[in-house]
Amino acid sequence: MSAAMRVLAIDQGTSATKAVVIEPDGTTAAVVEVPVTVVSDAAGAVETDPEAMWLGIVAAGSEALARAGGVVDAIGFANQGETIVAWDRRTGRANGPAVVWQDRRAAGVCAALADDDRRWLANHTGLEVDPYFVAPKIAWLRNRVGSAPTITTIDTWLLNRLCGRYVTDVATASRSLLSGLDDLRWSDRACALFGIDAAEMPEIVSNTTPIGETTAFGSKPIPITGLCVDQQAALFAEGCHSRGATKCTYGTGAFLLAHAGGRPARSTNGLVGSAAWQLGGEAATWCLDGQVYTAGAAVTWLIASGIIDEPADLDRFAGAVASSGEAQFVPGLAGLAAPFWEPEARGSFTGLSLSTGRGELVRAVIDGIAAAVAWLVRAAEADLGDGLTTLRVDGGLTRSRVLLQAQADLAQVSVEVYPSPHATALGVGAFARIGLGGDMLDRPVAGMVIEPTISRDEADSRLQRWRVAAEATKHL
Repeated sequence: MSAAMRVLAIDQGTSATKAVVIEPDGTTAAVVEVPVTVVSDAAGAVETDPEAMWLGIVAAGSEALARAGGVVDAIGFANQGETIVAWDRRTGRANGPAVVWQDRRAAGVCAALADDDRRWLANHTGLEVDPYFVAPKIAWLRNRVGSAPTITTIDTWLLNRLCGRYVTDVATASRSLLSGLDDLRWSDRACALFGIDAAEMPEIVSNTTPIGETTAFGSKPIPITGLCVDQQAALFAEGCHSRGATKCTYGTGAFLLAHAGGRPARSTNGLVGSAAWQLGGEAATWCLDGQVYTAGAAVTWLIASGIIDEPADLDRFAGAVASSGEAQFVPGLAGLAAPFWEPEARGSFTGLSLSTGRGELVRAVIDGIAAAVAWLVRAAEADLGDGLTTLRVDGGLTRSRVLLQAQADLAQVSVEVYPSPHATALGVGAFARIGLGGDMLDRPVAGMVIEPTISRDEADSRLQRWRVAAEATKHL
């Protein structure tokens, strides 16, 4: 089939569902976003309404097609990863709210595992035993909904609604704590440790496997030929196709992924290893992954707290001060992920004085996010055995020039800004094109490159001060 094909990419994210019609040359013909409402509480619950999510997908996809003339050759579907939902296989209806990846209520499930089992799981799956991942959430939710409903990641439920298949892709499956990193198959032992029957898990397919057709966006059936978890899709879109190429997406959280080559990668520095993608029958590609759970979510918190009115205020206030002074912010509002893995940690402001104003507080939040990502960069460099020269970045927070400069300074790398705000959609759109027999498009030229302006010694000093503040949040 000709590479000249149009695709509809659905990027189902934490805060919004985005539908993008992508032209054969990689440009976008239409973009529609529908917000997703997420509800959280002090007990660690983070939930969303799956039926509203489904309606948002249908609305966004239908409107994008209408704006673009209604004709596409295939659909690519990206999901938010570790979010789960209980549902009825017979009716397709969800059984209660979806449990979002940020939810921390499964911490007790993780703590109850024997040390030997935790070590085995980490080695076998490449992941840390943490409530961020899928298996503890499934075990926690199973105790509340009983044995009847099926519990899967959100992509499996949504794909079942779209085309009737019971599947997930290799990259999403590798985020579960239930599949082997070496063979990318459901593990009987891993499943048993969480009270899960491996035989009841969905079929694992490649990222470019045609799985069926959908009429959810109109009367004409459209094939679904690309699937992926959101961060790996963005890694692909940003041209990180060789070992060591690294990107960070600044969305609700900040997610750093480093291409680890054609062999399974296990971190010894606090990151996790997982599948990046598998194209049809080819061998899989692997990546190393580090997470900051609250990045954009920390900005949302600043707005909700009345410290700023809108994201544009980040640079307006932070850019008006030379530094945060002694103020430090640790973005642990939903616990700390890599390289700490402390689900009970909390966010904090420290080093405040009577001279600390709004500008210093906002600057501290920006610097805190950048410092957390810089530690992920250092972990990736240690695992890969080589220093990074460039960090490719995307996501809403990259609109902040203050954040980009702080990231370049603290990570001591060139920060290359992806020129499109639709990296995940473009990545899963590329998978859909490949799944239909088309070719991969080249990555667009970078829109902007930010270089460090401070010395490595100064960066080391700032990072060590932030690390002290971060370590203290474990005991709050």
